[in-house]
Amino acid sequence: MKLSTKLTLFITGSKLVIVLLFILTLPFLVKQIASEYTNYTLKQQRKKVLNIVHKNGLDYYFQGDDNYGSYTMLKEEFIALLPVKNNLKIDEIKNSQRLIESDTLNYRVLSYTFKDKNKNYLLEIGKTTTSINQYNIPLQRVALYVLITLIALTILLDLTFIRVLIRPLTEIINTKLLNRKFPFKDGKERIKTSTADFKYLDESLLILMKQINEAFYKEREFTSNASHELMTPISILQNKMENLLTDETLDEPSLMAILEMMKTVDRLKNITKSLLLISRIDNEQYIRNDQVKPILIFNEIIEEISHRLEEKQVQIFLNISAESTLKNVNKDLLFQLFFNLIHNAIKFNRNNGSIHINDKYLNNGSYEIIIIDTGIGIPKADLPFIFDRFTKTNLEGDVGYGLGLAIVKSIAAYHQMQIRVQSEIGEGTTFRILF
Repeated sequence: MKLSTKLTLFITGSKLVIVLLFILTLPFLVKQIASEYTNYTLKQQRKKVLNIVHKNGLDYYFQGDDNYGSYTMLKEEFIALLPVKNNLKIDEIKNSQRLIESDTLNYRVLSYTFKDKNKNYLLEIGKTTTSINQYNIPLQRVALYVLITLIALTILLDLTFIRVLIRPLTEIINTKLLNRKFPFKDGKERIKTSTADFKYLDESLLILMKQINEAFYKEREFTSNASHELMTPISILQNKMENLLTDETLDEPSLMAILEMMKTVDRLKNITKSLLLISRIDNEQYIRNDQVKPILIFNEIIEEISHRLEEKQVQIFLNISAESTLKNVNKDLLFQLFFNLIHNAIKFNRNNGSIHINDKYLNNGSYEIIIIDTGIGIPKADLPFIFDRFTKTNLEGDVGYGLGLAIVKSIAAYHQMQIRVQSEIGEGTTFRILF
């Protein structure tokens, strides 16, 4: 999973958790806020009443009576004043029930005692809990809407910030890590970013790419030089041995020893030729400007390798379109590629086996050639390594030098082709070459 996706999921999830917690605690919060606001209102009303008493005296409320009580029209609020004992002191706010005109109502009541002209009085100011709670649901709804809006805005801001923040990392991955091929010919530009970690990563990758390129070119140069230089002494050895064979004074054991030596030298010469071919392909010393028909290449290969087919009694079924044409390729290299694959298909086939060679055009316009044999197959554990140099599988009988499929891989990479292999032990092998 990508880093940006993980960050997005985390931010979205954390915001959803916050919303869920807020929804669960919202009723208690609103209730507490409403209660605190009611207490504040009651205290303000108490302050107002005491100011009136201080200015106008209690007669302003009593008007000749012993106490005072006043309710609003809907009995939602009330104010009451009455004399109490001098030793009574009260200053509290609590919920209380009152019987008013045969109705029992719940009130939030502020009770406060004060003295006026050496007499103690009790002031009560009340507000029905129903009127307090009637705004709870609208307040919860408004608070929830505000929260959801804020959460949505913060998510959008976070996602925008994440995209801006992660963009340099995405560029680094796309230009320096994804679908890279040796040697590195592009992706050497530094990524513009103000994040120190990304700068460090980019610089480290550039240094690593440079080191890999240098090692790659050194290895390629060594292979090319070594293969080229080895050809001369090998040819000299071969000529000297051929001259020795013409010596009539040699006895039979000496002749047999020289023949064995010649076989070894010939083997060494073939290996060197293969390495030199791979090196030249890797160094792009071949021109790709041929236009060839695959059917003609396969006919030529079958004609050249017909004696091998007869030896193992293997049949080839060729089903290649005569109209199919490959452009901007090197004919000799393609011949070598298909020759190696068909040669292996014969070598590792069973007696009286078969090879099917087909082609088709895919929906995306790509052209594919499929080579299917009925041979002994390749172990699954060996499949990832069959294109490596000097790697040998199916170690029964003559297995060659382990360079045939390495040559195939180099030719395919040079032509920007893809090769896919499927194989089952005892059921054969399928090579798919995608142009």
